[in-house]
Amino acid sequence: MKITKSNIITSAARPPESTILIIYTGGTLGMIHNEGGALIPFDFSSIMDHIPSLRQLELNITVMSFEEPIDSSNVNPSHWELIGKLIFENYNEFDGFVVLHGTDTMAYTASALSFMLENLTKPVVFTGAQLPISSPRSDARENLITSIVVASSRENGKPIVPEVCIYFDAVLLRGNRSKKVESIHFDAFESENYPLLAEAGVEISYNHKFIHQVDHNKLKFHQSFDTNVAVLKLFPGVSKQSIEAFFSIPQLRGVVIETYGSGNAPTYDWFLEIIKKSIDKGVVVFNVSQCPGGKVDQGRYETSEDLEAIGVIGGADITLEAAISKLMLVLSEEEEIPQIRHRMLNSMCGEMTIN
Repeated sequence: MKITKSNIITSAARPPESTILIIYTGGTLGMIHNEGGALIPFDFSSIMDHIPSLRQLELNITVMSFEEPIDSSNVNPSHWELIGKLIFENYNEFDGFVVLHGTDTMAYTASALSFMLENLTKPVVFTGAQLPISSPRSDARENLITSIVVASSRENGKPIVPEVCIYFDAVLLRGNRSKKVESIHFDAFESENYPLLAEAGVEISYNHKFIHQVDHNKLKFHQSFDTNVAVLKLFPGVSKQSIEAFFSIPQLRGVVIETYGSGNAPTYDWFLEIIKKSIDKGVVVFNVSQCPGGKVDQGRYETSEDLEAIGVIGGADITLEAAISKLMLVLSEEEEIPQIRHRMLNSMCGEMTIN
């Protein structure tokens, strides 16, 4: 993947107060209409023409763009690795990072980056748009400007939000707690199981007690994912044949199973036997709820007690997006089931609530 680079100083009146790296991967935000009306990527070196209010900020901005922007529907772990590598390799050169990404899989990428960048002490803010930056009613300008402000904001000499997050439509969310919930409205993302990190009005109001903080340890970069995983969504009437076929996927190592309510699943003997047989063969099964809010509590009801008994791992209040990216990363680094279970059951960077 080729990367193009451009440097922008937003104002020459005073020395820049912060240095920000923007990584443009693709998505609606970075598109403009050409003379024929078609959407094409715009040159970020001309960003000041599209967002002249940036001149009011005292920043030194570097933009690294994927030479061939990617629709977020085509994003895969190799792109997560590239984005993470760009941040890791430039970590000491910048005060904060903004990642421009298509909305469809943004929550997956933000979740993955939160696990990849262990001991992160600087902001990594994901944002995008529902309308292109050239559209009169575009949400791109406000989303981008506020994301840059969040990425550059400091208090007592320290970044205010030293974690991977998503900014969209006036709210700042923890990246690995976020989920896309709208395709036609501007409020595209929600975080049902975790409070807002900040809300942008006339001023940006930060919810400090819910912002993730780590000791000032050296940044550790995790850069591999095992894609021998799958997601199984349960539904009334799911057949024995389909479950058998699912767990017969060659080289399958991990499954995220989307259950009902607080982690409930059918209690049919054949259903439990198929899952237990797979677990006994070394397949890791991670239980998350289909509900946007709430949590998995295996054993609360009889319909989840059997899952606990056969070795299914309860995912508490983790999102599907965080669950699958975490599972891929952990499986790439661990071989022994006890260690895998330990890492999946415990929070790595605030992705799940452990009582």
